[in-house]
Amino acid sequence: MGHNVTSEAFSREDRQRYRQKVQRCLDALERMLTEGGFAKSPPWMGLEIELCLVDDKLQPAMLNDTVLEKIDDPCYTTELGQQNLELNVRPRPLRGRQSADLETELRESLTAAGHAAQAAGATLVMIGTLPTLRTEHFESRWLTHNPRYRKLNDQIFAARGEEMLLNMEGAPLPGQRPERLRSLQDSILSESAGTSAQLHLQVPPENFAANWNAAQCLAGVQVALAANSPFLLRKALWHETRIPLFEQSTDTRPQELKNQGVRPRVWFGERWITSIFDLFEENVRYFPGLLPEVDDEDPFEALDSGRAPKLAELRLHNGTIWRWNRPVYDIMDDIPHLRVENRVLPTGPTIIDLMANAAFFYGAQRALTKEDRPVWTQMSFQAAEENLYSGARHAFDAQLYWPGIGWVPPDELVLRRLLPMAHEGLIDCGVSDQSREKYLGVIEQRCLAKRTGSTWQRATVARLEARGVDRDAALVAMLRGYIELSEAGEPVHTWPDY
Repeated sequence: MGHNVTSEAFSREDRQRYRQKVQRCLDALERMLTEGGFAKSPPWMGLEIELCLVDDKLQPAMLNDTVLEKIDDPCYTTELGQQNLELNVRPRPLRGRQSADLETELRESLTAAGHAAQAAGATLVMIGTLPTLRTEHFESRWLTHNPRYRKLNDQIFAARGEEMLLNMEGAPLPGQRPERLRSLQDSILSESAGTSAQLHLQVPPENFAANWNAAQCLAGVQVALAANSPFLLRKALWHETRIPLFEQSTDTRPQELKNQGVRPRVWFGERWITSIFDLFEENVRYFPGLLPEVDDEDPFEALDSGRAPKLAELRLHNGTIWRWNRPVYDIMDDIPHLRVENRVLPTGPTIIDLMANAAFFYGAQRALTKEDRPVWTQMSFQAAEENLYSGARHAFDAQLYWPGIGWVPPDELVLRRLLPMAHEGLIDCGVSDQSREKYLGVIEQRCLAKRTGSTWQRATVARLEARGVDRDAALVAMLRGYIELSEAGEPVHTWPDY
């Protein structure tokens, strides 16, 4: 969920003031990291879940405002497209039975939200990319009615100076040739086709770098294990098409700037870090402001008066740079804290699959940060980045690099190395044995079955087409079966052929 923007237009002077203010916020953050005062409680976890709305024909339902009124819960909010909602889950400690309580809370909340959506003539869907979206659904009139989204759209296209090009070649469906998508877009709404589950972990400043580095190491295996986004604009593309989609749909660079090596705003990064300051400093150094709105607060005056500064401009700027693992500065109960926001995962297919993905990430991340010789000291940053793209494109057919093993399929890497580490990490966090065994057991069985939401979707569509069903009808039939199985709630590795 982004920060709201109130300015109607931005002048040249606004941009100059904003740049100066962002730098002042960065200087204030540096002082805070030196002097201390951040929250140092045991790790807290948080979760955001993006959702899709479809009508009775399983086409996108542009009804998020109506559905939100009927849900009437501040935990739900808008997202970029009118067919999207976002659920912001209450943060909680990462220990004990909190994960089991979270699963119960999610079921109750999403059931209530589903009933509210049905009263508005829509159905909630947890899926990485909605397969029935068409180009006409990406027209700017379908942007959510929030000035921030319109301004963000306008600023991105002003910076780029031309239409966006979606250009992807997919992994082939069983028995078929690879498919290719080339589609020009005149709004950023194609980004709304991808819905994610974003994991947050609150950590003290001295532990941030290790946790961020560990998250970067895990990104490739995360998307391979959880892929759920195989179709976009009727094409079978990557297993986790959200990854290239997000990068391309918000790219402010024309081809000439790409050729010069200008960094994209959806970014894996380029180096391991030693402090959260490294990431915010890169943001300030490399990226111009997209929404240059200036707040009245002086961060140094706030510090001198004993208050935690809002660092409004630095946070707003950070919200327009979409790192796959994003640094977050926030304030709760007047105390500042830092979070790693893990953004690589799709939503769905079921609540238990989401919980399993979260448990694996938190457990493996924790274990990696405790190693005497951290894994990121044994592999290049570029290898971690290549893992992300290989895992996203090929899922269980990918080859991932891991120190001490070499190139290995994701399921073998998880079963041999990372799953035992995830168990150790969750034990170290104090997570209950029942929760740990339940959720990591789902990951184990998913690896043994080599079945994700993506592999199920792709296999279903391939079977339907082999029977003579055309692509549009196959996607609708697949989505209908997907919704039925998702609502039944059994993890995706148990789903029958449809």
